[in-house]
Amino acid sequence: MKSVTNVEYGLEKIFEGAQDFLPLLGTDYVEFYVGNAKQAAHYYKTAFGFQSFAYAGLETGLKDRTSYVIKQDKIKLVLTTALNSQSPISEHVKKHGDGVKVIALWVEDARKSWEETTKRGAKSFMEPTVEKDTHGQTVRSGIYAYGETVHIFVERKDYKGLFLPNFVAWESEYNPAPTGLKFIDHIVGNVGWGEMNTWVEWYEKVMGFVNFLSFDDKQIHTEYSALMSKVMSNGNGRIKFPINEPAKGKKRSQIEEYLDFYEGPGAQHLAVATDNIIETVKAMRNRGVEFLSAPPHAYYEEVPDRLGKHFSMFNQDLSELEKLGILIDADEEGYLLQIFTKPVEDRPTLFYEIIQRMGARGFGAGNFKALFESIEREQEKRGTL
Repeated sequence: MKSVTNVEYGLEKIFEGAQDFLPLLGTDYVEFYVGNAKQAAHYYKTAFGFQSFAYAGLETGLKDRTSYVIKQDKIKLVLTTALNSQSPISEHVKKHGDGVKVIALWVEDARKSWEETTKRGAKSFMEPTVEKDTHGQTVRSGIYAYGETVHIFVERKDYKGLFLPNFVAWESEYNPAPTGLKFIDHIVGNVGWGEMNTWVEWYEKVMGFVNFLSFDDKQIHTEYSALMSKVMSNGNGRIKFPINEPAKGKKRSQIEEYLDFYEGPGAQHLAVATDNIIETVKAMRNRGVEFLSAPPHAYYEEVPDRLGKHFSMFNQDLSELEKLGILIDADEEGYLLQIFTKPVEDRPTLFYEIIQRMGARGFGAGNFKALFESIEREQEKRGTL
């Protein structure tokens, strides 16, 4: 498999194949189905620096669920819990544990988005639905993606309210300071053996995305495990969905571990951007967030060679990056800094990436080996390698 990069073709060339039948304005929100939304919201506020934003539940007329919306800069997370055992939400949590159910996309026309995607083969999750309150109306529609994950299209042009109709402001005296998280950079999905290309083709056909980066098991491997990955993006580059599948190795890879414990395909991690990764990681560590272990000192000695021509613009405190275990990589357009949390739940499934881009548009390919070895050390502790 050849690695197709923005270095070789330039972004204009890469995205010229993206179709305009599904214009996307950005990520609207990400909704998690969880066992206890109130406690999950408290965790994300305490550890990640999110703020109370909106609420819907029994008090607002919902009978089957409760949702807490938390916000930090442009990131909105919705944490939803079922109010009875027969709910599909309960079944989702029973099977998968806490996990991402909805990746919501902001669009100008939710009806057209649903029509265009379903006629291209998408399975409908939610037909176009108008929701109203005193602040106006929204239109939402949705389709199934990999596993039980869904994309909901959100049209807001006729709505002046806080979040969505029938949500109210969530007033709370407890709002820890933000940690510097800005927006969702990308969301990574794990799919089963031999399914990556199926979903690449699905995103191309159904949503008009393009595959602008590809990595095979020769690039993403260690002594023990490997994976393959392709990065899908919409035409304006605002939405990026890398898709991973396992590859054969001597032992069980992180993708296999995820699929086993999540019991199927799903969102593996959310990458969230910051303008100052050192301060963000320090703040999160101080609040109890656990990150993967740092690579050896030799990794940081090689940074000048890894950055090449970009080392002259590298104004970071390398000793501080090493102390915190932050990884460094570069492409033709600049460099990036990234670090990964350990799984944030008891099942070794969902985790987070913190990323600061200094011109680079890649995904840290030069860090894959160091990252995988760190993950394998955690798998070995869990007895799942």
